[in-house]
Amino acid sequence: MTGEPPIIVEHRKELTYLLSLGAELEHGIMCQYLYAAFSLKTAADGLTEEQAERVEEWRRVLLKIAGEEMLHWAMVQNLLAAVGSAPFVARPHLPHQAQGYPPGVQLRLLPFGEDALKHFIFLERPEGIEEPDADLFQLSGEAPAPMNPQEIIPRGQDFGTVGHLYRSIEAGLKNLADKIGEDQLFIGPAFHQAEESAFGWPDLGPITSLEQANAAIERIVEQGEGATGDRDEAHYGRFLELRDEYFRTRAAEPDFDPVHPVVAAGMRSVEGIEPDFYITDQTTGQCSDLFNAIYELLLQMIARYFAFGHETAEQRAYLANAAVDLMFQAIKPLGIMLAGLPVGPEHPGATAGANFQLPYRASFLLPHRRAAWIRYAERLNDLAAFASEIQSPDGQATLAEVAGSLREVASGLLAEVEPV
Repeated sequence: MTGEPPIIVEHRKELTYLLSLGAELEHGIMCQYLYAAFSLKTAADGLTEEQAERVEEWRRVLLKIAGEEMLHWAMVQNLLAAVGSAPFVARPHLPHQAQGYPPGVQLRLLPFGEDALKHFIFLERPEGIEEPDADLFQLSGEAPAPMNPQEIIPRGQDFGTVGHLYRSIEAGLKNLADKIGEDQLFIGPAFHQAEESAFGWPDLGPITSLEQANAAIERIVEQGEGATGDRDEAHYGRFLELRDEYFRTRAAEPDFDPVHPVVAAGMRSVEGIEPDFYITDQTTGQCSDLFNAIYELLLQMIARYFAFGHETAEQRAYLANAAVDLMFQAIKPLGIMLAGLPVGPEHPGATAGANFQLPYRASFLLPHRRAAWIRYAERLNDLAAFASEIQSPDGQATLAEVAGSLREVASGLLAEVEPV
């Protein structure tokens, strides 16, 4: 890790703290990429056929990278389980700029465009590559110092890139394996981890050894920054290519406007944190609440997948499939829809976007299987009813399809609930 400040990992607690930090970052970065993808217009927004095809290709690139961030997130959950910890699905609040990281690591929901692409390239840059962040990200505060090896309370330490954090975790794993032995380090059961068939990722598998842990970390870093491999295929290289194509398009067509004027508005403050813009349009507010409620429930179901109790292999597979269905049949269409909905008359011309606002920070775990599945189904049916009551002339078909998908998932869950 030449040139990178050291990160000290002397205890399992600090290791799990850093892995939880990695899970937070993968989660928040994924939300950034999804927000930018949803902010792009569609053919229905007045684009020509050629423009619409180009914009859809940009959206596909962003959604593909966001999907790979979810793979990284799942790998980190496997690493947490492997060393005896619980899944970690919480993260700092959005849509405002996420707090709690070193000064050089900042997250914010941005619409697709120069600032967003510059920020994404900065986040994914390999060690030794100088890439400036977008101008709206200003460094503030002091970088945390490395831990003293004698410290017993875990805390944040300084890192400049996501790759730096993971290389430090890799070094920490080796240090602990040398100190206490691999058998004592990797104490979590393999059957509580995700594998290829769950979400369709061939690189995803249980971790029971240092070699497997290192392979997972290498995959995360290589797919992100392309540190030692093909950077053109890594997130860093793909964002560079996307930026260059965007610049070429804007130079050739100065009037081409492929992005909704989204401002990441919110309906309410959460734990004293105020959104920069408040949604006052009733329909937009209802759609925003629907999106966020589905998103929160999705996190609960994924947490259940990783920290299950008494589910069969088939039932766990159903949870994984249900989560994927909700992503594509509810989160994606509502996210695209929200990018075109007005914030309210106080902000003429501004649209809301999908703000990924959670009502609180929590573990999202429900302890008992039967009760958990009943609650998931109950919530899905509540949300389906809520979706059916929203009056949105331009979005009625989307809302009806979302409601139908929610009911279908709920029905499948209830079919697995045994009678008392």
